[in-house]
Amino acid sequence: MNGTTPFRVGLTGTVAAGKSMVARNLAERGAAVIDSDELAREIVRPGSPAYARIREAFGEGVIAPDGTLDRSALREATFADKRSRERLEEISHAGIRELRARRISEAAAAGVRVIVEEIPLLFEVGLENDYDMLVVVDAPREVREARALGSRGWTAEEFAAIDAAQLAASEKRRRADRVLDNRGDPGELDIATRELWREILRAAVGSGS
Repeated sequence: MNGTTPFRVGLTGTVAAGKSMVARNLAERGAAVIDSDELAREIVRPGSPAYARIREAFGEGVIAPDGTLDRSALREATFADKRSRERLEEISHAGIRELRARRISEAAAAGVRVIVEEIPLLFEVGLENDYDMLVVVDAPREVREARALGSRGWTAEEFAAIDAAQLAASEKRRRADRVLDNRGDPGELDIATRELWREILRAAVGSGS
C-alpha cells in the first residue's frame, strides 16, 4: 500500500442491524470511519444554509426548544411521506457530499490506508459504484425491530415506516461483496468483523491501495 489512495469500503445494511457497531470495530482495527449521520448532523447545525432550508420546508415543529433540529420529529415528518423525504434528501445530500469529499481528502493526505463510510441509504441514493468493497450488515426483521424499540425508543409504526422506505434486505444482500449477519451477541459480531478486516486488508493489498 502506498498510503496515497485509500481503499474505500461502503458500509450499509438494514435498519437497526448493527452498522455502527461494525464501524466501531473496524475503527478499532485501524480504519478511518466516516459516518454519514454525523455528517448530516454537522451540515444542519443552527445557522447553516441547510438548517434554514429545512426549517422553512418543514416548519417550527421540527425545531427543538434549544433551537437545534428535532431529529425524531423530522423523521416522523419525512419517512412516512415519500415527497417529504425526497425534499429532505434534496436539501441535505449536496452538503453531505461536499463534506464527505473533504473528509476523504483529509484521510488520504494523512496516509490512511482504509476508509469505511457508514451510509444507511448507500444503495438508495446510488453510491454503490463509489467503493472498492460493499459490506451489508443484516439481521432478521424481528431482531431488528426489537432492537429499535428497545434501545432507540421507536414505536413499531416508526420502525415499519423506516424499514419499508429502504431497499429490501434481500436486494441489499444481493448487491453486497460481503454480508455480516448480526443476529447474535456482540462477541460473535466482533469475530465476524475481525475476519472482515482481514479480507479488507487482503483486498487493499491486491488493489494496490
